[in-house]
This record gives sequence, C-alpha cells and structure tokens, in this order.
Amino acid sequence: MNYKIKQDIETVMELTGFTADLFAKEIGVSRMTINNWLSGKKDISENNMSNFYEYTFKKGIRLNKIKEQLYLEDMSDTEQILLFHGAKTGIDGRLRLDCSKKKNDFGAGFYCGANLEQSAMFVSTFPESSLYMLRFNPTGLTGKIYGVNREWMLMIAYFRERLGEYSCSEIIGNLIAQLQGVDYIIAPIADNRMFEIIDQFIDGEITDIQCRHCLSATNLGNQYVFVSERALEQVDILERCYLSTAEKEYYLSSRQENYEINRDKVKVARKQYRNQGHYIEDILNEKNG
Repeated sequence: MNYKIKQDIETVMELTGFTADLFAKEIGVSRMTINNWLSGKKDISENNMSNFYEYTFKKGIRLNKIKEQLYLEDMSDTEQILLFHGAKTGIDGRLRLDCSKKKNDFGAGFYCGANLEQSAMFVSTFPESSLYMLRFNPTGLTGKIYGVNREWMLMIAYFRERLGEYSCSEIIGNLIAQLQGVDYIIAPIADNRMFEIIDQFIDGEITDIQCRHCLSATNLGNQYVFVSERALEQVDILERCYLSTAEKEYYLSSRQENYEINRDKVKVARKQYRNQGHYIEDILNEKNG
C-alpha cells in the first residue's frame, strides 16, 4: 500500500493557506511538479517525499495525529477499534500470523498497538519504517484480556521461553489452556525494560507484587495480538502513514524522557513493596500443593 501523498499535500496546503507557487517554493520544487503530483501525472520521488513530510512535521503540522482523530471520529458510534502497526519496512501482501517472531509476548501472531506514539516509537530507529492505521471489528470473535497481573507476567515469561523448569507446571498449563479457541489477545505491551523486570521475578529476585507495581510504573499501554486467521479477516488496513526523520526523533526523544521517569518510578515501587507478595517458587508450589 502506497502513502496517500496527494491527499496529504492537499491537507497541508489547506492548513497553511499556501498557493501552489508558495508551497512549491517552501519545499524546493517547481509549481509544475506540484501540479503533476496533485493530478497524478507524475509520482513523487523518495527524496521529495521525505522533504515534504520533514517540512510538514517541522512546520508543526501533525498529519498522523490528525488522521488518528478523524478515524476515531468515524468509528465513535461503532464497535470498530482503531489500531496501529509499526513496520520496519512495509506490509507486503495480506496480513499474516507468521510475520512476527515466535518468542514475542504471546508467540506468533499479528501485533498492533492501541497507541499511535508507542507503535511509531518501536520502529523509529529503522530508516525505512512506517506506520499503519488499521480498523478492527471484534464482532463474533473471542478475545482474552490481560491486565498488569501475575497471569500476564507468567504468560510473557512462558512465550519468551524464560520459565525453564517452571514451563511444565500446573499453573502454566492452566493459563495456556485458557488461550485455546481465542482469536485475539489484549494485553499490556512488554518492551525490553518490562521484560527485564519480569526476568527479575522469574529469577526469584522480586515478588509478584513488586513486579506488578514496577511494571505498572512503566505504563506503555495495550497491544492487540491477533492469533487466528478469522480474526485477521476482520482487520482492515486504512492507511500507510509516513514517518519523517523529525517525527521519529520526536518519538525517540519522548521515549528517553519517559524511560528516565519510569526508571525512578520502578526503583520507588521496588522499595515500597519489598517483602509483599510471593516469589515465583512459592506461587508454583502453592498451586501444586
């Protein structure tokens, strides 16, 4: 799917009030070139596309946020859900369940975020990355929802193959059984920082209560994981959105700032809830006892 560059140029010209002559001058091309783009007579080059979106973001026009709000308004009176997918390059062909790594949070599946900024942030270090906006209709499907709790922590550790000797325990078996027949999963996002905290729980360094409060402090938002073909049939790509260098840098800067704040919150939570809750060995022994 190509970018909606023609509509985006028209939007920016409308918002700025620029004539074709002035707009062409602003981004360093001729008026004829602008007219060719708008009429569809000529495709825009990668370099000019980059210049256009870079100019737009630096001008303070947040095209992707505008699109998000418009799509949300369109879906406000329906059961449909707006989701986001950050792609390192692009989506080639139809959506597939096998496009993710097996050791992801919930194994193989198609992963989407509920938050534009988070989805874009995760691919902002890749030079050819882009952002997809998608529409999901959950009607007739079976979903499983996790919060920041013990079950979610154990499932993340299981699918990322970190449980070791605990992977065959009764509690894990019961949790896996709950996913049978599920079409999609809604769960908190587990980035590398969150996984480090879960690792500390699995290694017996912190309790489940400490782990839960530390993870809550990171506050990355939710993800949707589509694990059945019939779920994917109810996901439609609305648009592929361009991520300019300036926009990527903005998201990465925000991530660093949030990381520093969350790091301190995690330290406080770990200290505040010390000696509260149970260690993983106690939990599994209790379940099996």
